[in-house]
Amino acid sequence: MNLLKREQVVLSEYTTLKTGGSADFLITVTTVDELTAAVLFAQANNLPLLVLGGGSNVLIDDAGFAGVVILMHIMGRVYRRVENEELVEVTYGAGEVLDEVIAETVTHGYWGLENLSHIPGTIGATPIQNVGAYGVEVSDLISSVTVYDTMTNTVCVMTPRECVFAYRDSVFKHETHRHYIVVAVSFLLSQIPQPKILYADIQAAVMGHSITQSLIRDTIIAIRAQKFPDWHTVGTAGSFFKNPIITEAEKERLTMLYPSLPVYPVRSGYMKVSLGYILDKVCNLKGFRKGNIRLYEAQALVLVADVGATTAEILSFASDIVDIVKQKTNIEIECEVTKIFSSLSKN
Repeated sequence: MNLLKREQVVLSEYTTLKTGGSADFLITVTTVDELTAAVLFAQANNLPLLVLGGGSNVLIDDAGFAGVVILMHIMGRVYRRVENEELVEVTYGAGEVLDEVIAETVTHGYWGLENLSHIPGTIGATPIQNVGAYGVEVSDLISSVTVYDTMTNTVCVMTPRECVFAYRDSVFKHETHRHYIVVAVSFLLSQIPQPKILYADIQAAVMGHSITQSLIRDTIIAIRAQKFPDWHTVGTAGSFFKNPIITEAEKERLTMLYPSLPVYPVRSGYMKVSLGYILDKVCNLKGFRKGNIRLYEAQALVLVADVGATTAEILSFASDIVDIVKQKTNIEIECEVTKIFSSLSKN
């Protein structure tokens, strides 16, 4: 198979943060056969691999990536009714755009994904990051993940249990499972209305209206448009940091100091706390700027990289934010984006 291998391609053009150096090789794949050929090329030349979809959750080294970048364009949409007539299983190729897929599920009346509307990126990233928003995570809906195993050069199907989903986490983010490349994701969606409108922003917007799937999607798109900048025009990865998971004791301590701090239960003994509130109301960092990097004026959880920004600037800025939050709250916060370092890829 003759693959089109582009050399020394600037990766800032393929990420929403719009920073990062060049890749030694960039190969666009549209089928599993092309993916296999790209992997074999990397293996034959002893080069590391990096897979990019929409590039919405990665931060690439200014030095670039010394290896092969695979641009995932495997498409496809399959709908299958399951034995329970209330459910439908939908399977999407990893290269499909998440928001386009969600729009289609709303058109068909398949409930489940609508709360994730207007999140940038592709389907392949959703299980890796366990993408979530407004009370829904994809792990609630995924029935299986089809992966290409670069250790055996075979395709296999993983169950949700095998994916070991957690808050913004899965096995795919860890070194032990980096040999898996997501090629398709299957979701179980409901044909019976199941609105999830627990978040205050959504409740306020839909109050007095008949709750429909389209209303929820339109509401979330409007909310996100107010809170998040357009990733097409500015450098951003959406929420740059994870909302911290804290213990009940930590929650009691913080809510005594800040009674209006939003917290949400996630599992027994643990709560998720709104980092956006902490950055804004506790640390007074909304709109905070250092050089070409700032926290968005409408939502402090969002980092914006202006024209001319570098990855080094972003990392320095993020480190400062981590330190300020630690000093103010004694909470250790983590970045949500995946950092790709050239120095590591060369080892």
